[in-house]
Amino acid sequence: MYKRDVVAMILAGGEGRRLDILSAKRAKPAVPFGGKYRIIDFCLSNCVHSGIYCVGVLTQYNPRSLHDHIRIGKPWNLDRMEGGIFLLQPYISDAATDWYRGTADAIYQNLDFLREKKPQLVLILSGDHIYKMDYRPLLRFHMEKRADLTVSVIAVPWEEAHRFGVLLADKEGRIVDFEEKPRYPRSNLVNMGIYVFTLEVLEEEVEYEARREGTSFDFGKDVIPRMVQTRRVFAFPFEGYWKDVGTLDAYWKANMELLESPPPLDLYDERWPIYTPVEDRPPVKLSADASVERSILGSGTIVEGRVVNSVLFSGVRVKKGAVVCDSVVMSDTVVEEGAVVHRAILDKAVVVGERAVVGYGEDWTPNRKFPDMLQSGLTVVGKNTRIPPGVLIGRNCRICPDLDYEDFQDTLVPSGESIERESGGN
Repeated sequence: MYKRDVVAMILAGGEGRRLDILSAKRAKPAVPFGGKYRIIDFCLSNCVHSGIYCVGVLTQYNPRSLHDHIRIGKPWNLDRMEGGIFLLQPYISDAATDWYRGTADAIYQNLDFLREKKPQLVLILSGDHIYKMDYRPLLRFHMEKRADLTVSVIAVPWEEAHRFGVLLADKEGRIVDFEEKPRYPRSNLVNMGIYVFTLEVLEEEVEYEARREGTSFDFGKDVIPRMVQTRRVFAFPFEGYWKDVGTLDAYWKANMELLESPPPLDLYDERWPIYTPVEDRPPVKLSADASVERSILGSGTIVEGRVVNSVLFSGVRVKKGAVVCDSVVMSDTVVEEGAVVHRAILDKAVVVGERAVVGYGEDWTPNRKFPDMLQSGLTVVGKNTRIPPGVLIGRNCRICPDLDYEDFQDTLVPSGESIERESGGN
């Protein structure tokens, strides 16, 4: 298989509603991860390690931060004359174009791009998963099976299967049944959102979907279930680390797993590095009174207090007497003197005032507005918010972006509450 025979199409336009505050100002694939990266860095790095150098990134929702991050693709060696990276944004010019209505529609509206590139195979990827994968065995499997569609699959815990597309396959690997997000799954083998199509079949299927009434134009809900009945559709088993970080809990847990010894996902493996734009930041600095245990510290971080079991991104400042524990703290956030952050996610450029506490007390009342989203004790603070000195914020709280001192009416934010601007927040 020659490099030019495969084009990767990364679906990166998702709103990521289950990430709530974290995706209020950015697309889900642009959410920071692991102290240094963005989520999309993983599938971009997988592509170049797999010898795939023609990559289309299909953006839509809040694309600016994603576009700024990718630019011309230089960190991934995708700034090249042959192939390269292409940012494919929806546009409206006539009756045939509109905002992407679903994953299959995003591909349909970019068929001209694929026809121009003339690949033999099209690799379709979700840009919002954390994993390392060599796509070459998947592509070979597809060719050997003479498949019309190959779906990469993984076994997940039974209690999580209802969140995904669930499938049944025969002993040859051919998929005989597929159901999107069933209430009662019949299998724990799930769709990873990684597909291989021959170009001709892909054209036929998405064009058929465009003519069909009542479609949601989604691969999982519409295209794959139909193709299982009419085409040769195979399951390619994957046994490595793979996480859909589409919920706040899943995102937090995936970051915490990086701190395990050994971690299930090794970011320090020189054989398969994850590429990302490099920030021009100074080294990490620890004061004489600093204490750091089992944590990741991004470049330019200054710690004068205590950091335990946490992931800190670049430019974070933990001042004297402050404590950060079991938390994810994004770039340029400041935890002032005597403040405490426990079991929380703080987005970029947050300021936690002196003696303030994020993650206060033992009351774990679920969030009143989004009880399914925040019920494990995790508190989330949005980008650019400034928490006043001395304020106590409980568990399962949502503190929306861009808030300032005057938005906090009381010194105690009880567990399960949300703080938003009077106009409705984010």
